[in-house]
Amino acid sequence: MALPKRVTLCEMGPRDGLQNETRLVSTDDKIAYIDLLSQTGLTEIEVTSFVNPKAIPQLADAAEVFARIERRPGVRYPVLVPNIKGYQRARAAGADAIAVFTAASEEFTRRNINMTIQESLETFRDVVIAAKRDGVHVRGYISTAFGSPFGDEITPHTVTQLARELMTMGCDELSIGDTIGVGVPNQVEEIAAPLLREFGSEAVALHFHDTRGTALANIYAALQLGVHRFDSSAGGLGGCPYAPGATGNVGTEDVLYMLHTMGIHTGIDLAKIRAASRFIASRLGHPIESRVYTALEAANA
Repeated sequence: MALPKRVTLCEMGPRDGLQNETRLVSTDDKIAYIDLLSQTGLTEIEVTSFVNPKAIPQLADAAEVFARIERRPGVRYPVLVPNIKGYQRARAAGADAIAVFTAASEEFTRRNINMTIQESLETFRDVVIAAKRDGVHVRGYISTAFGSPFGDEITPHTVTQLARELMTMGCDELSIGDTIGVGVPNQVEEIAAPLLREFGSEAVALHFHDTRGTALANIYAALQLGVHRFDSSAGGLGGCPYAPGATGNVGTEDVLYMLHTMGIHTGIDLAKIRAASRFIASRLGHPIESRVYTALEAANA
């Protein structure tokens, strides 16, 4: 079985990790956290979101955070933008990589951004056009691709159709999300295989939440298909305020431990990821979810 020799991780901790936290993290601490992550060997770190500050107060300081982080050569720092106004704010802060987001669930899309799926695509079309004009890299997120928190049916065909629309409008890559952590390995092939055939492995990332403990199994199933791009969150932070019961992203430490033990290279220093997790955990006031982080901290390894 030929698994990828190298895997790229996009670190979601500063944005997807913090957005669901109730304790406000100071701007200085967010910047320190991101700068620690920048020292780990990561090549992609999603920094923040330029949404309406009233929608996600935790990320209301997006412009200041982005402007003050130490941006290292060779590291991409995407930011999430919901519309053209958010894109303009992101560009004013210096962003040269963005992400736009829709979902495979109509009900989730309505509750999350008060739009239908088709309306969300039309909204993001102007953003992507502007980004490509400006030479900005664009990720396209498809949330709830493995299941909806509200019971509406989602099929692999729906996901493929959405992916096709995002790539046709100009996205450079896709991130396919199991937002509520219900996915299992056989679904990975059903959903990812058509995308790999149509768009290639450089354009497809998978984003798993570990709500039911299946994230690493799903990543292993994806590796067998040739997927080599994944999203993860230091310490397993995360969740979605619009998805009841959703817990954190798969922990970066957990993914690194599995990959490195399997002989798959990432270029990321696990000890430095732990240091970043340790720092942000001290600011959150609660234990973090990564099993490997917890085990190594307990063993003082």
